[in-house]
Amino acid sequence: MLTIDNLTKIYGNKKAVDALSIHINKGEIYGFIGHNGAGKTTTIKCCAGILNFDEGEIYVDGISIKENPIEVKKRIAYIPDNPEIYEFLSGIKYLNFIADIYGVSENERNTLINKYSDIFELTADLAKPISEYSHGMKQKLVVISALIHKPRLMLLDEPFVGLDPKASHTLKQLMKDICSSGGAIFFSTHVLEVAEKLCDKIAIIRNGALIVHGKTEEVTANASLEDVFLELVENV
Repeated sequence: MLTIDNLTKIYGNKKAVDALSIHINKGEIYGFIGHNGAGKTTTIKCCAGILNFDEGEIYVDGISIKENPIEVKKRIAYIPDNPEIYEFLSGIKYLNFIADIYGVSENERNTLINKYSDIFELTADLAKPISEYSHGMKQKLVVISALIHKPRLMLLDEPFVGLDPKASHTLKQLMKDICSSGGAIFFSTHVLEVAEKLCDKIAIIRNGALIVHGKTEEVTANASLEDVFLELVENV
């Protein structure tokens, strides 16, 4: 579903991402872990077509993000670590705006907006301007907007920040549902306990380079993910 092949992104004289290769299959939840500044957000933004990159290739469902970015973006959803959205709009107008971009029919969008707004307990707030939303409410709205076009691949950057425990649990279940229907998830997180329990596979990145990746149980072996992570980033 997602192939990152020798991805390199350079800012000035620094390689923010250094020859990174990751392959994510359909049905997999793949965790992306690293310290602040390790290159996680840059990698995810390259996969989403937000940032250009200097070397390598990225394929989503076999389609090159360089050669056919529009087709790739039809298949993905990207949720940033900070939900910067149009605060002058109401919640429902924002969701309809996103649905318009993806060409979602009126019946389909209404069904999905009602479904996910109820699940995340946001229905009563959709008529309010987004400027009145808390950070957690904005995060819920962004998640709902990302699900409206039924993406095949979800790219999530710290998706649980700002969500209350119930909403976090709901999002985890939705991530599993997407994968069980043939989609895939690639997400970064600092919450290592969540990654350890939720992810089929994990990649750990340090200073832009991949230092370990594989099935979660193989990466952790007999230790916790936290112990493995701390040992790797301090000793590599």
